[in-house]
Amino acid sequence: MRDPYSLLGVKRNAEPDEIKAAWRAKAKTVHPDQNQDDPSATSRFAEIGQAYEVLKDPERRKRYDRAAEMHQTIMQQRNAAREAAERAKAAKANAEKVMEELAKANAQNAKSQAQGQSQAHPQNQSGPAGETPEDMIERIFGAAAGDQAKSHASGPAQANGEPAETAKADASGAERPPLPALAIDLIASIVRRFRGTTPAPEKAPDISVEATVTVEDLLKLNAVTLKMADDREVRLVLEKGMTEGHVARLKGQGLKLAGMKSGDLLASIKVSRDSRFRVEGFDLHTTLSISLEDAVLGGDASVETPEGNRNISIPAWSGSDQTVRLNGLGLHDDAGGRGDLVVELRVVLWEKPNEKVTDLMRHMRHGLYV
Repeated sequence: MRDPYSLLGVKRNAEPDEIKAAWRAKAKTVHPDQNQDDPSATSRFAEIGQAYEVLKDPERRKRYDRAAEMHQTIMQQRNAAREAAERAKAAKANAEKVMEELAKANAQNAKSQAQGQSQAHPQNQSGPAGETPEDMIERIFGAAAGDQAKSHASGPAQANGEPAETAKADASGAERPPLPALAIDLIASIVRRFRGTTPAPEKAPDISVEATVTVEDLLKLNAVTLKMADDREVRLVLEKGMTEGHVARLKGQGLKLAGMKSGDLLASIKVSRDSRFRVEGFDLHTTLSISLEDAVLGGDASVETPEGNRNISIPAWSGSDQTVRLNGLGLHDDAGGRGDLVVELRVVLWEKPNEKVTDLMRHMRHGLYV
């Protein structure tokens, strides 16, 4: 279901009376009787009813607000992880280029020392024409990168351990954008290893992937296999508390660089489309079609659940905006329990017109009750 606040056209801090008035106005506007030429009127009317059903109940409204806030946070984390993965990919390519240059310089210095032409200390190794590792980085990536690498190779540039990112003008006078902290960390790490000043292996960047799972996988807490870009296969065991948008951290399964501790893998859960159930947080939603007589008079019906078919009671005078909630038949939550199965009722007419029902509706429309 779309955002109920947007559907009703009210603010998130709207009072109950304001929500009720908005629902009545919207329902009157989109009512199928007023839009007989619009085939989507029935579905829009039902959607408006569902939105009101959520917002009129204080507890359901709180649950929705919490779920919406969590979803927004997850989306922000997912976007941040995606951007971090792109930066990591670029940083890895840059780092490999630096390592290739430094390896050539190291080989040249070793050859010179063997021939007695140079007695330079390893910590003062240089490339062609006396080029230092930091100068090499500056030549490849620009002056800003060289300054940042020099500063970072000696230690954190700020009290909080984050490298300072400052723009610096190039030879033409135009400002170069600062390198991302991730790239500087990689480059500085390579420089420290090349100069022999790294006390211990550092951690490579984390990478993010999308883990597509089924509703059944989440219910049974199955293990799924993730195919990585480097042709590795990583096994993710689903746990309680995982649902759409959850980000699982697999330590040591991320980016792997020589001489560095492997980064972590951030797997974002995405639930594939299911013909029976729809996932909303830890709740599962399903649709049940009911006849006009059951909607008016009430009755019993059988509905499919994750644990087999169950009989439910349909209250009298149930419209397409109402639901029946079966507790504890949803996904495993992070508190040791389970969400609910929410049965959304949909009133359907008979396949063929019924004259008696048609006459009754006509009398009711014109105020003639028989």
